[in-house]
Amino acid sequence: MCIRDRKKPILLFYFLTISILTSQAVFSQSEKSDNKLINDLISKKRAFNKEYSFGYRIQLYNGFETESKKLRAKFKIDFPEIKTFIVYRQPEWKIQVGFYKTKLEADKALLELKRKYESAIVIPLGK
Repeated sequence: MCIRDRKKPILLFYFLTISILTSQAVFSQSEKSDNKLINDLISKKRAFNKEYSFGYRIQLYNGFETESKKLRAKFKIDFPEIKTFIVYRQPEWKIQVGFYKTKLEADKALLELKRKYESAIVIPLGK
């Protein structure tokens, strides 16, 4: 057997090893970019759920339109960091505030709000 014949399997082995290692490095890089895309999608889904999914709100008022708008303006001054919603279901106007995923979260917030808004109640959202 000649020296050339012995070098062929060794060269073939080195070539295959380098090819495998290079392809894994490329695959790992695409996995990282996929993870970033997945994380972006998850954060968008969480934001969507926070805005539109089921949960709880605190209702401050249920009644006439003018009174509800006055109360909403007062609430925005007292608690500017909490989002407010005016909901109209004929024939009543409702002022609802916040968005809470669990009843426990809503109850904790209710304790704080009850100091200024005694008639506030926790209401479930959804069906």
